[in-house]
Amino acid sequence: MDSKQIEGSWVRTDGGYILQLKDTKADGSLTATYFNPRPINVSRAEVMRKEGALTLFVELRDVNYPGSTYTLNYDPNTDNLNGNYFQAAIQKTFAVEFIRAK
Repeated sequence: MDSKQIEGSWVRTDGGYILQLKDTKADGSLTATYFNPRPINVSRAEVMRKEGALTLFVELRDVNYPGSTYTLNYDPNTDNLNGNYFQAAIQKTFAVEFIRAK
């Protein structure tokens, strides 16, 4: 499975949050930008293979985002990203889904 499959714009199904992914590299690095609706600083983003699946990790560091993270798995059957969002400010984890923007 090619990590470039996750490149593109993704919209979280429970709100207007947008995650844009591009420039994936063989070492797992990639460029990620996040909007809610304004840009939120992405301090780290990487894609890796875990148990045969592509897993994306994104860390946000900005006002109201003190180390909040996304850990998402790519589902090639549905072309969705599914996983967890850890909201560091309130120390809670939420199940989330992103669909590819058309």
